[in-house]
Amino acid sequence: MKKQDNENNDKTVTGHSWDNISEYNIPAPRWWLIVWLITIIWSFGYWFFYPTWPTTDGNSKGKLEWTQINQLESSQAEIDSIRAKYFNLINEKSFDEILADKKLLEYALVGGESAFKDNCAGCHGVGAQGYKGYPNLNDDDWLWGGRVNDIYITLLYGIRSGHEKARFNQMPSFGKDKILSKAQINEIIDHVLSLSNKNLPNDNGAKLYAQNCASCHGVNGKGNQELGAPNLSDEIWLYGSSRQDLYHTIYYSRAGVMPYWSSRLENAVIKQLSLYVYLLGGGEGSNQ
Repeated sequence: MKKQDNENNDKTVTGHSWDNISEYNIPAPRWWLIVWLITIIWSFGYWFFYPTWPTTDGNSKGKLEWTQINQLESSQAEIDSIRAKYFNLINEKSFDEILADKKLLEYALVGGESAFKDNCAGCHGVGAQGYKGYPNLNDDDWLWGGRVNDIYITLLYGIRSGHEKARFNQMPSFGKDKILSKAQINEIIDHVLSLSNKNLPNDNGAKLYAQNCASCHGVNGKGNQELGAPNLSDEIWLYGSSRQDLYHTIYYSRAGVMPYWSSRLENAVIKQLSLYVYLLGGGEGSNQ
C-alpha cells in the first residue's frame, strides 16, 4: 500500500482510493503462476496413482495401489531375505567355524547383543554384570560350564525350567529339613569361608562339610560343573557372601530358575546369544 496521486499513476494503481491511499496494481511474477499451475497438474497425477479420496468402502486405491503396510512388508521381506542368508550359515556351521569366520562372527555378535538386551538383560543386567541371585556373565565362574556349547545347552533347555532336558540339581534344605542343627550350619559356614581365607580354619566344620557337602562341591570346594555345584573357594557368591546370606542358603537351600529358550527363539538366535555371552570375557576351554 502506498499513498499515490491517482491522476499521475493510473497505470500502476488499482484505481481504488481510501483516505487518499491507493493500492499498486502489480501482478504476481509469471514464474510463480507457472509453478502454481504445475502443482495443480501434479496433484491430479498424485490423485491418479496414490490412494486419495474417501469412498463408501474406505478410499480410492490409486493406480499403484500403494499403502504403508505394503511398503513395510516389502522392506521387511528384503530384511528377512538378508537375515535368512546369515541364519542359514549360523545354523549350518559349528561354533569353531563361526569363530573363525570374521564377517559371520561380527553378524552373530551384533545379533547376540540385541537378543541379549531383549531377553536376558532383565535378569542379568544390560552389561551382563548380574545381580544377587542372577549370575555375572562377564567373569569365569560358571555353574554349568563356560564353553560355548555349554552355554548353548543351558540356553536351549534352561535351568529348572520344566523342560525335560533342563539343567537340574537340588541342594538339600539342611536346616528346614532338620538335617543339621543351627550350630552345625554355623560350623560349616566357618569352614566354607576358610576355603578362600586360610586364617579361618574350623576342623569340626571341615568334618561336617565332608559328610554333607563334599559329594557335590568337592573336597576342596572347587565345585562340579557336571552337577551345577558352585565353586566355594573363589569368593564369588551368587546369593551373597555375608554369614546371614550363607546361613539362609544352607538352611533353606537355593533353587534359581532360568527359562528355556528353544520354544521362544530361533536356533540361530540362541547360537548368536551363546557366542555373545561366551565372548563377554569369561568363556572357557574348548568351544565344542
